[in-house]
Amino acid sequence: MRVLLDTHVLLWWLAGERLSNEAIEVIGDPANEVCVSAATVWELSIKRQLGKVEMPDGLAEQCSDEGFRMLVIDGRHAELAGSLPLHHTDPFDRMLIAQAQLDTLIIVTRERAFAAYGVQVMAA
Repeated sequence: MRVLLDTHVLLWWLAGERLSNEAIEVIGDPANEVCVSAATVWELSIKRQLGKVEMPDGLAEQCSDEGFRMLVIDGRHAELAGSLPLHHTDPFDRMLIAQAQLDTLIIVTRERAFAAYGVQVMAA
């Protein structure tokens, strides 16, 4: 199984809190490919600088230590994210949706709006 963690899911996983049993099993199973988008690291870095979230330095390294694959953003992702219908306006979430569509990933999230884009969603 290939999954992409939404921003809040990554934070909850690293803090050891609030995830569904299914999400814990899938994320913790080394047979699954668990991805974190570069957009998530970017978003959290901005929120940290603004004082909206507390997190330690080295988020990308923490993801690597967890065995997560860092998902890069390329031109295809950028074009699709910019052209998606406006069911959801958060640019970071739109990037995750584009990556999930193009790279055939299941998004682990609590965001209900993601389903409107036809991506597979797993409840966090």
